[in-house]
Amino acid sequence: MDWKLFATIFGSVFIAELGDKTQLATLLFASGAETPKWLVFAASASALVLTSALGVLAGSLVSQQVSPRALHWVAGVGFIAIGCWTLWKA
Repeated sequence: MDWKLFATIFGSVFIAELGDKTQLATLLFASGAETPKWLVFAASASALVLTSALGVLAGSLVSQQVSPRALHWVAGVGFIAIGCWTLWKA
């Protein structure tokens, strides 16, 4: 197992998920006094695992049709566009 790659992916996803809508929704579900915390954890963790699996599947399918260089460019331009849009709306 490539631990450096694992740490890079883990760190990137962990930082990206901090404070996002998913984490806030999970926080709100867990704030209910009668809500079992283990159920909130199990359901939210399962949802994140499933969405990650879909991302891996989609990425592997797209990578068979599009070159990695083009994917990097599209992702980079997409992130810049989202950043600009966010600043513009703020």
